[in-house]
Amino acid sequence: MTTYNTAGVCAKEIDFELKDGIVTNVRFNGGCPGNLQAISVLVEGMPAEEVIKKLKGITCGQKSTSCTDQLVNAILEQMKNK
Repeated sequence: MTTYNTAGVCAKEIDFELKDGIVTNVRFNGGCPGNLQAISVLVEGMPAEEVIKKLKGITCGQKSTSCTDQLVNAILEQMKNK
């Protein structure tokens, strides 16, 4: 399990696993519970590259990022460290 500390969004952390390029067990700590729980279910078992392609660059209101964009950053960082 990896914990990623977010920046610029309501969720403070994202917990997730990345195994063999597959994203699992995503949990956002803080933020909009219903929306983020839905995102977690939708990306469960999805290849990391697909999550990146679909969610990279999404913003939230006036913010330059979003919780889903932060998930992409977390996945990219984890991929870089492997």
